[in-house]
Amino acid sequence: MIGLNLSGADLSGGIFRESWFTDARLVGTRLIDVDLYRADAERADFSRADLTRASLVRANLDDAELRGAVLDGADLVKASLYGVDASAASLRGTRLMGASLIDVDFRGSDLSQAIVRENTFKVTVDETTNFTGMSGTLFGPCPADHSGR
Repeated sequence: MIGLNLSGADLSGGIFRESWFTDARLVGTRLIDVDLYRADAERADFSRADLTRASLVRANLDDAELRGAVLDGADLVKASLYGVDASAASLRGTRLMGASLIDVDFRGSDLSQAIVRENTFKVTVDETTNFTGMSGTLFGPCPADHSGR
C-alpha cells in the first residue's frame, strides 16, 4: 500500500498486520480498532485520523504526521516514532511502553491517563500539553516550547 491515498476512508476493524503504509495519505481516515502490528507507516499522513483503540505494536511510524489524530486507548508498545508531528493529538489512555519517541512534537496534545514505561523520550511539549493522570517512567529530555509557536 505504498503511497496510497486512503483519506476519509473507513477502515475500522481492519487487520493490517505487517502491511506497508509507507508514504500513504490517511487524512481523516477512520481506523478504529484496527490491527497494525508491525506495520510500516513511515512518512504516512494520519492527520485528523481516528485511531481509537488501534493496535500499533511494533509499528514503524517514523516521520509520520499525527497532527490532530485521535489515538485514545491505542497500543503503541515498542513502536518507533522518530520525527513525528503529533501536535494537538489525543492520546488519552494510550499505552506507550518500550517505544522510541525521538523528536516528537506533542505541543497541544492530550496524554491524560497515558501509560508510559521504559520509553526513550525526546519530545517537545508546551503549556497546553495535558499530562493529567499519566503514569509510568520516561528516559530522556522533554523540553517545553515557550516561544509561542
